[in-house]
Parts: sequence; C-alpha cells; structure tokens
Amino acid sequence: MELRTLRYFAAVAEELHFGRAAARLHMTQPPLSRAIKQLEADVGAVLLRRSPAGVELTPAGVALYAEARALLEQADQARARVAAAAGAATITIGTLADSAEQAGTHLAAAFRERHPGVEVHVRESDLTDPTTGLRAGLADVALTRAPFDESGLDVRVLRADPVGVVLRADDPLAGRPALALADLAGRRWFRFPPGTDPAWAAYWRAGGDEGPVVRTAQECLQAVLWSGTIGLTPLYHVMPDGLTTVPLTDMPPSRLVVAWDPAAGPLVRSFARLALDLTGPPGLGSMGG
Repeated sequence: MELRTLRYFAAVAEELHFGRAAARLHMTQPPLSRAIKQLEADVGAVLLRRSPAGVELTPAGVALYAEARALLEQADQARARVAAAAGAATITIGTLADSAEQAGTHLAAAFRERHPGVEVHVRESDLTDPTTGLRAGLADVALTRAPFDESGLDVRVLRADPVGVVLRADDPLAGRPALALADLAGRRWFRFPPGTDPAWAAYWRAGGDEGPVVRTAQECLQAVLWSGTIGLTPLYHVMPDGLTTVPLTDMPPSRLVVAWDPAAGPLVRSFARLALDLTGPPGLGSMGG
C-alpha cells in the first residue's frame, strides 16, 4: 500500500463523500474512485459501502482507517524532521507561457499543503527554450510542452491538447470549421531564432515559408495580427480581438509535460508525482524513487 493511496482513503473516510474528498485532495472523483477500488483489491476486503446517502465505513474500513492515520502522521513527522535538518528548502519550477496554469491551479495548492515550508520560485522561459532552463540548471523541474530533445531528462505526459492555426479574423480561411496543413501551403509562418531546439521548432512551424522571428507567445500573436503571419496554438486559448483559431485535422496534439533531471532529489520527484496525480492520465502516476 502506498502512502498516497492511504491518504486518499483517509480523506474519503473522514468526509464520507467521494465528491468532497476529491475536492479536498485537489483531484477529480474518477481517479479517486479507481484508487479506492484498487486499495480494496490489494487488502482483499470491502472498505466502504456506497449508497445514495453517501459513504459508510465497513468494519475492515474502520480498522484500516486507524492504521492509515497512524502511518500518515508518522510520515508527516518524518518529512518535517528531514526538512528541519536540511534547512530551508527551495524549488524552482520552469514554465513556458501558461503551462503552469494549464497544469492545474490545484497543483500549487496541493504542493503547498504537502510541503508547507518549501520556498517556491517560478521561472518563465521564452519559446526558444522548451526545457525552461532545466539543462542550464536554472530550473529544478519544468512544466512545459513537447516535443523537444528529451535526452538526459525524465519526461511524463500530463495531457494532450488539440491544435489549431491562428489567423487574422479577416483571413479568407478564418470562417472554415476545420483546416488541414495542405490548406496553409504557401503561407508565411512565424519562426524561432537560430539555436532553438529543432524538434520544437519543426513542430510549431509545421511548414510554409518563413516569416518573422518570435520569442514569446505574445510576439506570435502580434506577428499574426500585424503581419498576416500564421502559427499554431493549443485550442483552449482564447484569442484577442482581431484573431481567431481554426482546428487542424492532421496536426498531432500538443503534449503538456512535466520534466526533470533523473538525478533530482525527493522534493522534485514529489512535485512530479503530484503533477501526474492531479492532471495525468490513468496509469502514469506511479514513479519509482
């Protein structure tokens, strides 16, 4: 049994309601329900009785709750003693554009709750460095978007977002319900400065004639607005006045990822676990170390 799963179970046992427990844990209800079912399978006993009125602990659940609380309290005390011995801990999170926001506002709250004494620094990188300072030692962990050169890094996918093309609102293609990359042949695309990660640059430029050089997401939008350049964006973005997005049917989705150096310490790995638990697809939340 993992401490994380016991923490989930304790929250349900105390709230006697899956929805309230999920909100308290800063997660959604389906993965919480799956975790409890797996815990019941691991211990070989029904722990909770579910009904329209709520949740009730079985005798086995009552026994496990007492043990879980003791184990969780011991773990919290151990974490506090280690933190005190190590002195003030800090972590620098590298982000790209709004990647931290897209990883979920619950992530910040959950990390503060898990590590209340840790000082958090956020470093936003421009679009020329999709690893957000990891390789240069400027960040401990990155919330960013793939693809990029992943050599020497641990990278896990949090979510995949569909992609669209950014156009001026008066562009002849702006009213189309969807487009293919072939529809954009001959158009000018914004591009990144020399030295930008080749995989990253190739994905976001996708093809077409070269247009103005950009370094930030805002510069990308301004290049479209002022120069009629085109570019790509995850479709959840709300465009400013004068711009619109059209879905691309043959563009692979943009992957939101968490990345870190495999030699990083337990604080970084704890952050990565939380990111996966709160925003990752099923099956990616188990990490060694």
